[in-house]
Amino acid sequence: MRAQDLGLTGAAKAAATRLERDHPDLVFTSGRRSVAEQARAMAANVLRNRRWIEATYAATAESRSLQAWLDDHPAAATAGEIADGLATIMSAWSDDRKARLSKHFSGQAFDVRPVGGARGAIIKAAIRCSPGLTKFLEREGGLVRWHAQFE
Repeated sequence: MRAQDLGLTGAAKAAATRLERDHPDLVFTSGRRSVAEQARAMAANVLRNRRWIEATYAATAESRSLQAWLDDHPAAATAGEIADGLATIMSAWSDDRKARLSKHFSGQAFDVRPVGGARGAIIKAAIRCSPGLTKFLEREGGLVRWHAQFE
């Protein structure tokens, strides 16, 4: 996925464009997400750890409602069933509520495939000095994921 295809805005778009220019083999794995895309991404992680939402997201009404759905639907065991349930909850949310859960909804966040060694350290440093960066995670809910989000 190329930076121009991520649906990013503002500082996130500028940072992704700069990273791609300086590190052309960098692989972006996610940018702006629809409700369905966010639900699918979350469901894939929930399959590995049923408490992944609780372990990953800040404790807000939004994250608690998604975790409660999982707790209330133990028979939902496939990625599709989980994604459908989570999407049903998130589809009713305003843009403000979505923003409290994830900056991916507004195009203010992107993920990149982690890179090891000295090259990875250089890329992480470049991400960390990006103007407007508010959060950079190397792990989410115990999984190795590079996530950058912006104001």
